[in-house]
Amino acid sequence: MDLRALVVCLDQESANLLMLSLSELGILVERASSTAEGLELLESHHFNAVVLDYRPDQSSEEFLTRLRQSPRNRSTLLIAIVDSGFNARPLFGLGANFVLYRPLSSERTRISLRAARGLMRRERRRASRTPVNSKANVAYPGTPELSALLTDLSEGGTSIQTESRIPSSCKIYFEFALPDQEQIVRLSGEVAWQDSGGRTGIRFLDVPQSSRRLMQSWLQQNNPQPSLGAPPAMVNESASNQSLATPPRTSSESQLESRDSSILSNASNRRGEHRFACKLGAEVYRLGSKVPNRCILSDISEGGCYVEMPSPFSGQSGVEILVRTSDTKLRISGQVMTIHRGFGMGVRFMFRDSVEREEVLRLLAILSTGPELDEQLR
Repeated sequence: MDLRALVVCLDQESANLLMLSLSELGILVERASSTAEGLELLESHHFNAVVLDYRPDQSSEEFLTRLRQSPRNRSTLLIAIVDSGFNARPLFGLGANFVLYRPLSSERTRISLRAARGLMRRERRRASRTPVNSKANVAYPGTPELSALLTDLSEGGTSIQTESRIPSSCKIYFEFALPDQEQIVRLSGEVAWQDSGGRTGIRFLDVPQSSRRLMQSWLQQNNPQPSLGAPPAMVNESASNQSLATPPRTSSESQLESRDSSILSNASNRRGEHRFACKLGAEVYRLGSKVPNRCILSDISEGGCYVEMPSPFSGQSGVEILVRTSDTKLRISGQVMTIHRGFGMGVRFMFRDSVEREEVLRLLAILSTGPELDEQLR
């Protein structure tokens, strides 16, 4: 099954860039020049992703509401395009996975869309929900805490049985323990659907990393076809060595875009867009040590990064890199591939599972929206 995306965008230049970038990634694209036309397509087709040229008006709000109510597309990946300086945080609460800022940059657009493609593939591999029979405490504004029964579970949502009907327009807070687990899962969600028998489908919104890992672990143990799919192949070592062989260099945007165009013509090329310049504070640990070393990540990709520090570790050392954003923490395992005394070291990522790879993709997407890490993915 091919990946399919819907681009809802009135501006022709932006639409052309989005359609070209998606096509280069091997994604089939349909375009709607208005939200009304886009809603018609949502009624009759399933899409793995929707790119919406969002405007703070009634038509965009209606489109978002109907997208999340659509039987075919309520779980579809949503990429919103907003004005520079726009506070996009509420959009994440409405189900947006990525945000792009106007005017669109070819380089940043491709980085975000490539990260989105990784999540689309994971969604496509995802198995159906796993049956479960667990009690949950449910709370939402204006009412005392309710008891509910979880009847099935996936990484993106659950269905519950309650005696009283839950309002469809409020944020819901959950607390539950899964069978054979002692730790508590805590998260928030929203109503995706309801039926007359008291069942409610919930789509998860804010899921702390600790709770996400508990659910992923349980799903892997209780699903004969794990929801994460097979772990991705490790990045080609020779490609990683070449990309990290020298300290990071600055390049003009035109050079980066030229490189992207040649590389992205082959969507399977693992070295595509392997560099993204940044200045990201982090801590690096020698594997097995609890001593933190302050550092700067000045170059990062899906396969590795360059770590600026005056006293780099010895070659081939195992490392862990800890990156903190405003409300999440990312820990990545890696191996030192190159050393530059007094400058830093090149590190190749060694993903323990596909969850870690997805987190790096999300970090790349956040970085691609701008220099600040304000807009967190939900």
